[in-house]
Amino acid sequence: MKMFFQSAPSLLLILITGGSLSLRAQENSTINITTTAVPFLRISPDARSGGIGDAGIAISADANSVFYNQAKLPFAKNRSGVSATYTPWLKEVADNMYLATLAGYHQLDELQTVSASLRYFNAGDIAMTDYNGNKLQTVQPREFAFDLGYSRKLSDKFGIGAALRYISSKLVTGSFNGVNYKAGNAFAADLSVFYNGVAENDRGWRAGLSLSNLGSRIGYTDDSNNKDFLPASLGLGASYTEVWDEDNKMTFALQADKLLVPKIPETTASMPAYRDKSVVGSWFDSFDNGALQLAFGAEYGFKDQLFLRIGYNSKSYSYGNWQYVTAGAGVTFSMATVNFSYLVPAGDKVNRNPLSNTVRLGLVFGINK
Repeated sequence: MKMFFQSAPSLLLILITGGSLSLRAQENSTINITTTAVPFLRISPDARSGGIGDAGIAISADANSVFYNQAKLPFAKNRSGVSATYTPWLKEVADNMYLATLAGYHQLDELQTVSASLRYFNAGDIAMTDYNGNKLQTVQPREFAFDLGYSRKLSDKFGIGAALRYISSKLVTGSFNGVNYKAGNAFAADLSVFYNGVAENDRGWRAGLSLSNLGSRIGYTDDSNNKDFLPASLGLGASYTEVWDEDNKMTFALQADKLLVPKIPETTASMPAYRDKSVVGSWFDSFDNGALQLAFGAEYGFKDQLFLRIGYNSKSYSYGNWQYVTAGAGVTFSMATVNFSYLVPAGDKVNRNPLSNTVRLGLVFGINK
């Protein structure tokens, strides 16, 4: 995969993970897309949620809840759980990029749960060239995020959760055009709330709210004034499960996500003020960026052993302007569940969605109480 060298390495990863940049067209009109650093944190890491349009905030709890809503974990049916998911990324563009995740939790008692997770993004080998096509070097961007979480049940219906996250982003290292680039590091936190209104037979409503990636900015040079915002976001979801009989049930899920980062300035002269925004101030300056994502899906379960899923996801123009359909399946064997999801191809030629044919494969293990 080839790519022109950009002035900020964060822009490199935005491109290879499917993001977009704020560009000025020849007619001086502005295409303004809201962007952030470490966009791999915005990739849905779960094959189950990936089958229902990436709507994971308010569905029933399992080990992958650590990525969507920590507050769900005290309501999990299993006392402990572990999950692992592998996602080849942007298969339409490159063949050596992937996201791998590992997560686990343990219920200390009926009220408290602790968890941990790891996300690792491998962007493959990228040949960096200048604008004349001269090769500069081959880089191997690698990123990971490690989380520790705690959640607590406040009542039979409500729970809260929090997680602390360490982020390491190694995109480009070395000196280019007199600028020394290095790996970036940052810290962030998630806060979440969960409502569990289901009956003993699993019929009823669930709802959740999640604030994610609230933390420091991340930089790739020694210039403290040249740092990028993390992909802070606000997510709100709800789901309803209808149980027809002891063998058959259906869950419907709906979710909305809003990026809490400022809109990219339309002129270079405005960039210093953009860079000077505080992290907390940037959250409140984000509500005019138009970066909204909507997802909904359905999951059919047969005897809690076979699951069929379908979903739809739509991103606003400022979020990337992608729409796609997802499908998935899951099979449970004793203590383990194998999940598979597939992103249905959409578009044609230049309009083809680069996420088309994305496949996620996941394993979830649970230890019964």
